[in-house]
Amino acid sequence: MTIQRSLFAFFTLLTSLLMTSCGYNTLQAQDEAIKASWAEVLNQYQRRSDLVPNLVNTVKGYASHEKEVLIQVTEARAKVGSIQMDADSVNDPAALKRFSEAQGGLTSSLSRLLLVTENYPQLKSDALFRDLQAQLEGTENRITVARNRYIQAVQSYNTTVRSFPSNLTAMVVGLQVKPSFTVENEKAVSTAPAVNFGQ
Repeated sequence: MTIQRSLFAFFTLLTSLLMTSCGYNTLQAQDEAIKASWAEVLNQYQRRSDLVPNLVNTVKGYASHEKEVLIQVTEARAKVGSIQMDADSVNDPAALKRFSEAQGGLTSSLSRLLLVTENYPQLKSDALFRDLQAQLEGTENRITVARNRYIQAVQSYNTTVRSFPSNLTAMVVGLQVKPSFTVENEKAVSTAPAVNFGQ
């Protein structure tokens, strides 16, 4: 009986030692960090999307014959809005790719819109337009920061998932490496639109 108790105590001690160094809690904390940082990415993209109608309407008032560019921006925003993303979407590389392509399309169409506005001095001097431009530029910077935080959170998690002994825990509980957020033209998308009022 004493040997059995000793063996039981030994295995209990061994199990608790293994469990404290298995990385399970670290993996859970890092997974939650990924979800939180992804929510912030989505929040900033939504902020940008919310600015688009006001920007289009303001430009339309001054440059109504730039219909093609205004339609492109509106369609790009609609495409972004049609892609439903949530915290679980970070596990789907195809969904992340569709999302990043749609966001890249909106960024590109907004850049074209800003180029068109250079031809309208009255528009550039409009206080509402300047305010929207400043908000858009600030939002683009926030998007870049939020994306970078998300990428760092994924990197940290993926390192833990692939490192010993936490990789064994990850295998047992079915956790896998998560895809990172990338875009086709990362440098262009992460650059805030240039705002030049010619003043």
